[in-house]
Amino acid sequence: MAKLDGEIAFITGATAGFGKATAKLFVAEGARVIASGRRTDRLEQLRSELGDKCLAITLDVRDRHAIEAAVSNLPDDFAEISILVNNAGLAIGRAPAWEADIDDWETMIDTNIKGVLYCTRAIMPGMVVRDRGHVINVASVAGNHYGPGGPVYGATKSFVTQFAMNTRGDLIGRNVRVTSISPGMSETEFDIVRTGDPDANFYEDFKAMTAADVAQVLLDVVTLPSHVNVNTLEVMPVAQTFGPRLVHRSPSSDS
Repeated sequence: MAKLDGEIAFITGATAGFGKATAKLFVAEGARVIASGRRTDRLEQLRSELGDKCLAITLDVRDRHAIEAAVSNLPDDFAEISILVNNAGLAIGRAPAWEADIDDWETMIDTNIKGVLYCTRAIMPGMVVRDRGHVINVASVAGNHYGPGGPVYGATKSFVTQFAMNTRGDLIGRNVRVTSISPGMSETEFDIVRTGDPDANFYEDFKAMTAADVAQVLLDVVTLPSHVNVNTLEVMPVAQTFGPRLVHRSPSSDS
């Protein structure tokens, strides 16, 4: 028997990276998957590849009303969502706080925070009624460790984890699991989006994680016995360690 037989997963940001890899792996393990994202052409390609077990929905997680409508109008065979993967998110820019573009900040807040809120609020009630489900929020090591060049991105990912754990507290006594997973450096489109440089190679000279690696971790988490909940999980490539130690050194002023 496949590991996810009978499960229905709603995955945001399924047009690339972690979301796409997770959709493929979950379908391969027997789940039906609702793959959502903004790029219709990529969703159609994914749907063609995965077949009838994949329902593709063009959706921007920043649009609360569109999310509510999509969830309310799912066909019967995809309606009882048992796994929600809040994966859609992005980082834009590396400028310090006093130089950053506030429009970039607002885009990250609307996507990384509000998108998680909207999807959770639309989908979790069904899990509570059925007394069965698992919500996974994809956070980031940037939300756990501090460094330059990403104050708002890191803050949004800290929110994602905090929201997951407070939601877990709300669910006491119910058979609905909540996990926040924080991946480290992974070879996806993430840094291309962040910098706007499609030709840069951000993963030279070390072995980064792949989207498939992270998808495997998500599969491992959701297939644990139903009475076991992974609260928070941080995953890095072996070559990466914790945040930088930054020290500004200047010549001594002593005479």
